[in-house]
Amino acid sequence: MTTLHQALKSAQQTLAALPHANPELEAALLLSHLLEKPRSHLFAWPEQELTDQQYQHFLQLVQRRLSHEPIAYITGQREFWSLTLKVNPHTLIPRPETELLVERSLHHLKQRPRSRIADLGTGSGAIALALASEHPQAEIVATDISAEALAQARENGAGFGYDQISFYQGSWCEALPDDGRYDLIVSNPPYIEADDPHLDQGDLPLEPELALVSGKDGLNAIRTIIRQVSSDRLNPGGWLLLEHGYQQAEAVQALLNAAGFLRISTHKDLAGHPRVTEAQATGASDQHNWYLTLANLTASKR
Repeated sequence: MTTLHQALKSAQQTLAALPHANPELEAALLLSHLLEKPRSHLFAWPEQELTDQQYQHFLQLVQRRLSHEPIAYITGQREFWSLTLKVNPHTLIPRPETELLVERSLHHLKQRPRSRIADLGTGSGAIALALASEHPQAEIVATDISAEALAQARENGAGFGYDQISFYQGSWCEALPDDGRYDLIVSNPPYIEADDPHLDQGDLPLEPELALVSGKDGLNAIRTIIRQVSSDRLNPGGWLLLEHGYQQAEAVQALLNAAGFLRISTHKDLAGHPRVTEAQATGASDQHNWYLTLANLTASKR
């Protein structure tokens, strides 16, 4: 018979051969998943014995991780914003840095409890669900081009009972219903360059490429979103928030500026990397001033 302590130590030694892994944490996550117990149980009862069947199953889980399968796909879940979300190989694995999108969204929603919100490319539904948990009165629309990902997002939404979220399949704003504008649009789109060497590292090789890669410079999806949103999707004074790569902030700011957005700013994640850029749509007075300026420029050229 093998104790929990022995099983953990053996798994840690095995997983130490995996680049970029955290053997102690990952061994504990796999064993707690197997036992359907919190990690604290493993350390409170280190002498508890596993059955032979349990231990063989645990070894299989460790081997799956050793073959680079992401922990989140093995356990079928990932924590995000204190929510336990179900994930699968059709969904991007939610990451801690994406919580910055939620933080900045909440900052803009402070005085708007009944806001209309759109989450473009929702994946597992992480952002939409986090916002729903904080703003139960908000009306939220979540879109994704992947039917499999959207099915997972719907399941997560139903599991938490967040019936204020509506799900639509399609590409970015094209999937939004034609019933008005939004106070806030948020997106964590694919933004990795097609030839980025990081695509061969960590969990990325087994995550859906559709949710990761966006053209030669990684900005194709962001360009599309900015173009679609800038037409008529935000209420005057509404906000667009985008996650992007740490080296893309200046390019994203330039795209937003060229599209006529105001109050453009970039915010850093906990690692200190520029990660989220936000911008405000022109308000009624801003639009009036813009038309006056355009009229004056046109008149001066005549």
